[in-house]
Amino acid sequence: MRLFGVVGWKNSGKTGLVERLVTEFAGRGLTVSTIKHAHHAVDVDQSGTDSFRHRVAGASQVLLASSTRWALMTELRGAEEPGLEALLAQLSPVDLVLVEGFKRAGHPKIEAHRGVTGQGLLADSDPTIRAVASDSVPDTDRPVLHLDDTQAIADFIATEIGP
Repeated sequence: MRLFGVVGWKNSGKTGLVERLVTEFAGRGLTVSTIKHAHHAVDVDQSGTDSFRHRVAGASQVLLASSTRWALMTELRGAEEPGLEALLAQLSPVDLVLVEGFKRAGHPKIEAHRGVTGQGLLADSDPTIRAVASDSVPDTDRPVLHLDDTQAIADFIATEIGP
């Protein structure tokens, strides 16, 4: 599977960019999956549901299935957070996996950047960042694409990952 990441500081537009890229690549006929890294505790299950009750009771994994989707929840219960490679191994094969976050991993990335955040560029110290998608014109040696030009960003990624 081809892999490309989107990184950036908080409120830099990462999630919106990933959302638009999924739509763009799917529209080009590619199958796309995503991996999103969160720095905070997340819970996709709701208190009181049967699956929640199974998990709280101590199940290591709970697979919830219906006629429209299935989800596998794994409780770490103090174990180390899995790395990107371990998570990729859990995905079914697709043409492209877009990764939001995991900025320290070694895969190629584009940095989402908004001038109003006042943050410097991650690209200045990260050679895995191949370009910057920004709403301003940051000073960098990387290609700069407009953050809202989804087609141009997708074209850049497509060139980077190859056929």
